[in-house]
Amino acid sequence: MSQPEQRDEVEMLSLMLLIRRFEERASQQYQAQKIGGFCHLYIGQEAVVCGTVAAVRPDDYLITAYRDHAHALARGTSANACMAELFGKATGCSRGLGGSMHYFDREHHMYGGHAIVAAHVPLAVGMAFASKYRAEDRVTLCFFGDGAINQGSFHEALNLAALYKLPVVFICENNLFAMGTSVERSTSLKEIVDRAEGYDIPGTVIDGMNFREVRDKLSGIVGSIRGDPHPAFAEIRTYRYRGHSMSDPASYRTKEQLEKYRLDDPITRLRAQLAREEKLTNEQFDRLDKEAKEIALASVKFAEESPEPPLEKLYDYTYAMEPARPRAQGENSGEANRPGGGPPSKEKASA
Repeated sequence: MSQPEQRDEVEMLSLMLLIRRFEERASQQYQAQKIGGFCHLYIGQEAVVCGTVAAVRPDDYLITAYRDHAHALARGTSANACMAELFGKATGCSRGLGGSMHYFDREHHMYGGHAIVAAHVPLAVGMAFASKYRAEDRVTLCFFGDGAINQGSFHEALNLAALYKLPVVFICENNLFAMGTSVERSTSLKEIVDRAEGYDIPGTVIDGMNFREVRDKLSGIVGSIRGDPHPAFAEIRTYRYRGHSMSDPASYRTKEQLEKYRLDDPITRLRAQLAREEKLTNEQFDRLDKEAKEIALASVKFAEESPEPPLEKLYDYTYAMEPARPRAQGENSGEANRPGGGPPSKEKASA
């Protein structure tokens, strides 16, 4: 059983800065109409995914919902591939076919990016089942928002994970709002972590604005799972500084609440901790921030210059390819060879 290497905290602060500056650039490009569809930013929640990634190994599985840009960047997907995906370009991490909500990077074990609330939670259970079945020393990390905990698929997934004692951490990124509905108005429980108790799954509450607390508590949880496979639940309390998506003015919350959480910025907190311990100077921080801004800006240029996916690829990954089979004598080959039936021909459509 191999343990994760201890990640340098200055390196992790640099990663948090990259996520912040990338998301700010994504916001600008969305407003410039370079990015279409929905776009959900992670600004304010950086310590959650960075602290978690610092607690696990690169070969552990990760799956998340639609606020997924940061998870890909934290896993090692390049900023270029992430921005190109937002632009719908062929060089994107999902070849331009997924967009903001459907990042995917098999090389770095980042398996989405899923737009339907809580629909990926059963997939995480399936991934954990597979790794246990294959006797792999891997843990699956399943991220979701507080809005997912009232969906039926969430409960079915936790029940199966508990029954089969699967190596999965259910990570609820509780940013207080499910779209524009506060937790108090949507959830009967006062403590989200108590959801896990109903399935005999151990639960933990973590301060999601504190990188070190996220890393240290997740390290303990993951270490326990590697020693004796079982599911665990972590409610990580955090806050997003922007609206639910780019089209959300966030008028449902007060300026006082937003300012309160801005004063507890996870990047500022980690910077202050490192500065007090004389591990980081102001000059070093400024250099890290400058590098993050340059990478984010370069990713925009890369995305703008990248090619669009070719039109003939439109139906790829939409229909499953049928396995080859012998054709009966006189059978027309065209209809049989269309992937999954495919789009009808013009002749057939006009018949």
